[in-house]
Amino acid sequence: MPGRFTPPEQGRDILEIVEDILEIVEDRHNRGSTIVTSQLPVDHWHEAIANPTIADAILDRLVHNAHRLTLKGESMRKTAAKRAGLDVKQDA
Repeated sequence: MPGRFTPPEQGRDILEIVEDILEIVEDRHNRGSTIVTSQLPVDHWHEAIANPTIADAILDRLVHNAHRLTLKGESMRKTAAKRAGLDVKQDA
């Protein structure tokens, strides 16, 4: 069943959010496709999740049989802003 989860929600503890993500990933594991987008590389997820057991469980279910796409280069927003002349550099 398609759905979307967009963390974080204001006022919620990060551990609650991570546990919700684990529950969603467990429910979908081997039952349907799951698309995850992140600006944080997978190599840094353990640090961000801060609970090694939950991090291992989430990553094990997501990475197993996964097709990973890593995009490189400037963001499309930056590129579009440059084209529109909105690229403003701040003086240091």
